[in-house]
Amino acid sequence: MTTVEIDTRFGPARAELHCAEEGAAVMLLGHGAGGGIGAKDIVAVTRAAHESGVHVALVEQPYRVAGRKAPAPAKQLDEAWLTVADELEQRWFDEMPLVFGGRSSGARVACRTADEGGAVAVLCLAFPLRPPSRPDKSRQTELDSVDLPTLVVQGERDPFGCPEPGKHHEVVVVDGTHALDSDLDTVSHVVGDWLNRVLRPQV
Repeated sequence: MTTVEIDTRFGPARAELHCAEEGAAVMLLGHGAGGGIGAKDIVAVTRAAHESGVHVALVEQPYRVAGRKAPAPAKQLDEAWLTVADELEQRWFDEMPLVFGGRSSGARVACRTADEGGAVAVLCLAFPLRPPSRPDKSRQTELDSVDLPTLVVQGERDPFGCPEPGKHHEVVVVDGTHALDSDLDTVSHVVGDWLNRVLRPQV
């Protein structure tokens, strides 16, 4: 495991690199708004990616590196993420297929930046469809606007709701809540199988 610090316009971000033995693709994973890269589902997915021959970069946004709990505005998150992705691609993973992913807020960032960042696929863990206090405020369009192969893994008791599947994204519902920590084996299996399917033509 290697940790690198990357300068962004909003302060340094950090990437924890977990390289597979013979990886031919890389997945960038972002954290939730108030959580970190040590979330149980992120750890499980990192392990699944390794078994599928995929490098993983766990990305910490500048506000987390600075020790703040409140997330930065969406535009800042997106710009910092793209800066990190560009730096990692140039310095570490040149010409490898990129998968953008994350849990909760990090999943939204991955969706919004996938096209500009040149990703080949998107992974969403616990996509926060609606704030529990605002059931009328849906973020389904963020998923629907992604025209790349996309996997959403959602807990069946997630208080943020469950997105609808679409033309380019599939939704797999597993036991659990927004934390996605009730059945980590299933989460790992689902993600590993999906990575093998979507990356096979790429690598």
